[in-house]
Formats: sequence, structure tokens, C-alpha cells
Amino acid sequence: MEPYKINNMIIDDEFDGEEFVTADFTHQNEEYSITFKKADLEIVNAWIFKEGTSLPANLSDHTIELIREDVKKRI
Repeated sequence: MEPYKINNMIIDDEFDGEEFVTADFTHQNEEYSITFKKADLEIVNAWIFKEGTSLPANLSDHTIELIREDVKKRI
């Protein structure tokens, strides 16, 4: 079983001259969002949603790499 579940994925084509991929996912019963540059899947930002607000997420490199590979397969 995967340590996360991607619930939604958005590909922003040519937003501000670049393309981005945002994946909303659940990890350890918490809701997160992570955005990558589409060209090289470099991480742009990651957020955790708690108590009606978003905060910068502290995800392990391993989890980020798993999500990056999953996103790569889906685009």
C-alpha cells in the first residue's frame, strides 16, 4: 500500500510562462498539496491544510520522491 493517496491533480499549462503540476493528496490522515514545475518536476511548494488554513508542509524526501514518480507516470 502507498503511504499516500493522490486525490486530485491539476496541470496548469503556460501559467505565467511556465507549466506546473499540482497534486492534492492524503498522507497519514492529513491533507496536503504539492506543486512541481512540469518540465523537470522540481518542487515549487508544498502545503498542509490544518484547521481551515494552509501551512508549509514538512514532507520527507522519500515521500516527495514517491509522489514525484507517481505524478510523472500520470502526465
